[in-house]
Amino acid sequence: MGAIRHPAPVRGDRVRSKAILFALLLGVSLGGCAGGDFGRTRGDFVNDDMHRWIGIEATGSVGARASDFQLTDDERSLRDMAYPLIEPPRSRQAWKTVFGDYQPIAAPWRQSPPFDRTAYGKMLVDEPHRSHASRYAALNEDIRNDLTRFEPFKFTAMRVVEMDRKRAAALKYISDLSTRERADAIGRMEENALIIQWVQQCLHRRASSYRWALERLVIMAPDTVAADADRLIAELEVQAANLAIPAGPAKGHVLVSKG
Repeated sequence: MGAIRHPAPVRGDRVRSKAILFALLLGVSLGGCAGGDFGRTRGDFVNDDMHRWIGIEATGSVGARASDFQLTDDERSLRDMAYPLIEPPRSRQAWKTVFGDYQPIAAPWRQSPPFDRTAYGKMLVDEPHRSHASRYAALNEDIRNDLTRFEPFKFTAMRVVEMDRKRAAALKYISDLSTRERADAIGRMEENALIIQWVQQCLHRRASSYRWALERLVIMAPDTVAADADRLIAELEVQAANLAIPAGPAKGHVLVSKG
């Protein structure tokens, strides 16, 4: 008896088989990226309020109480946009940013550890670069990134401030307003104000750090590109100074720095 011959698979079958295999592999790889310990889905991939802690930290650092109100869309965006501006520049690798490996940051009013304006410059100088031109390029890139991120934050902050003005005006007209509701409303307004102040403080600190780094690069390897960095730093200083900030419970808290 002759051997049974199976029909050779047509090209379409091979293509479909490869597509199915690719889809399975892609699903496994994405599942691994989003997985936590023992395959559990990491909360920061599914939690819209992953930066809510910023407001809680801000109020807690000055002895105030955070609000229990849910975040509005603008308030959530304010916190999301604040994070890359309060996080020290070049503090972690880019892949950690992509996969949401976030770490809580202490508010500046806690003073521990005190701000060190020399840390960024020392790190930039110590990083292995092929030339000083690449150090200048890295400095300019960091400043431009801050300016780019700040623009949408500023407009979101303006919307939140305007919303809180209306909230404050409405408090005296709300009937049967409970003590807890009033406290939550006031707490949320203070919380939002503190976040905006936090970002402003960090922008001033970044500008100070960038200027210290630029001055070291200039004496180590003078270059005409230093003028571009100086212009960008000046622009960042102006943007930080012009950020409209409502009065908040942080008033009177002195910030300490070194370097």
